[in-house]
Amino acid sequence: MNKAVRYFSKLGNTKHIAEAIAAGAGVPAVSISDEPQLTEHVDILYLGGAPYANIMAPELKAYAEQLTPQMVGSVRLFTTSNWSRRTVLALKKILGEAGIPVEKEYFYAHMLNIRGRLDAAKAFGGR
Repeated sequence: MNKAVRYFSKLGNTKHIAEAIAAGAGVPAVSISDEPQLTEHVDILYLGGAPYANIMAPELKAYAEQLTPQMVGSVRLFTTSNWSRRTVLALKKILGEAGIPVEKEYFYAHMLNIRGRLDAAKAFGGR
């Protein structure tokens, strides 16, 4: 089963969580800024980002909108923020409308406790 971790991060918090998830999954974490599209099919895609001004980053929205069920078997979402999980809800809607299965469980890290959530993020990537 092949896995991939993709993320969008402006401040670095989501990047740290993505790297921990990737360590658990045994794959590299790749910013969607560096790879704007998946280059091969993945069985499980860990996808995450944070809300900015309480909305999902346009870059992450555009990335999610171009995914197809032929490219991705299922998605495991993650997010970092001060209080909002709006990015997860928006991604679930976009991916669900595209026919891509999204796991119910997702990973959340409060932006003030990123270091304290790295072990849990790694465990999330290992399941």
